[in-house]
Amino acid sequence: MKTKEIVVPDIGDFDKVEIIELLVAVGDTIAAEDSLITVESDKASMEIPSSDGGVIKELKVQIGDYVAEGSVLAVIETSQSAGDDAPAAEAKTTQAEPEKKKEEPAKEEVAKPAAPAPAPKTSPTANIDEVSFTKAYASPSLRRFARELGVDLGRVQGSGRKNRIIKEDIKSFVKQSMQSGGGSSAPATGTALGVAPMPEVDFSQWGEVETVALSKINKLTGQFLHRNWVTIPHVTQYDEADITEMEAFRKQMGSELEREGVKITPLAFIMKAVVASLKAYPRFNSSLDASKENLIQKNYYHIGVAVDTPDGLVVPVIRDADSKSLVEISQEIRELAIKARDKKLKPSDMQGGCFSISSLGGIGGTKFTPIINAPEVAILGVSRSKMQPVWNGNEFEPRLMVPLSLSYDHRVIDGAEGARFTTHLTKMLSDIRRLLL
Repeated sequence: MKTKEIVVPDIGDFDKVEIIELLVAVGDTIAAEDSLITVESDKASMEIPSSDGGVIKELKVQIGDYVAEGSVLAVIETSQSAGDDAPAAEAKTTQAEPEKKKEEPAKEEVAKPAAPAPAPKTSPTANIDEVSFTKAYASPSLRRFARELGVDLGRVQGSGRKNRIIKEDIKSFVKQSMQSGGGSSAPATGTALGVAPMPEVDFSQWGEVETVALSKINKLTGQFLHRNWVTIPHVTQYDEADITEMEAFRKQMGSELEREGVKITPLAFIMKAVVASLKAYPRFNSSLDASKENLIQKNYYHIGVAVDTPDGLVVPVIRDADSKSLVEISQEIRELAIKARDKKLKPSDMQGGCFSISSLGGIGGTKFTPIINAPEVAILGVSRSKMQPVWNGNEFEPRLMVPLSLSYDHRVIDGAEGARFTTHLTKMLSDIRRLLL
């Protein structure tokens, strides 16, 4: 029997993730691919599996620790050769340590001259959240630069490779914060919009209360959505699509494919109709660049689907939806939803989206205002369909209508274009034969 160190495999673009759950204990016998820990990033929770089977002899981590690719998780006793994986992991961990130490002196370097400098009463970016600042993806020199300006890197959207923060992102953030009302008139304790913070309230004075901690995904998603809401001028266009024939066809095909274990979902039809509409109106399939002076138009169609999980909202992406069939899209939506709820999503499963769909049809409601998933410029909300009397020119007839809510970035898309998009989308859904053209 030999011992082997189990390390964190490639987890995508994240420098480090937090351990929120230990799934094994010392003495447990595990098989290869059994999950060891659950980690949480700013986008999703995921379980990290073991590369080998054996008996857990030692756990090298605990809840609350941060790990990255190559970090040692446990030592197991196995009859298989340990190979070269453990030394390689040690080398990676050892190399990662000096980088950490290089960054820490920078904090003190800039903290000392802060005393003689004038108090940043007029700066909307003076209050730095150390937790989000530390997690931001930026170089040590840019961290020093951000501290000199009082910028919280956790609030800056990176435009560099793999969303790395570059100098221009920090400059744009400061400029935008000042223009949004964070000038000399903003109170020092207020927000970037010059609004006083909410007062603390002791709710227990009126009755029994309970404090429930938000999950990391809840907190970071909240920050992300809040930033998008206050920095993007949202407009929401409402419409309804007649999906009577579409549903009849879906049910007919469903009964034919049922014996093969295949189920076509309404969302698959909606996604195909969205792709057709994006092709007709390519401005919706774009993003603003870091300067906010140019549009990056995309010639690919990766559609995000909002999935509700116990830990919070995640948005996995269906890639190349234009080249996939209704059956393929339906199966992929189902697989990604299961992975999301089982905490099996990888970071790459949630990256590269062009346009998002948030469907609440299975829950209820008539309409809502979905918040844009930046850097995308539009998002479609789908509510529950219902039979309604519709005038056909001679009489009222029952038709199955689905409410649609399209939110878009008014800096990129004007109201007329928004109405044209939803009109085109409803035509596609009302007569699915149009999708063949």
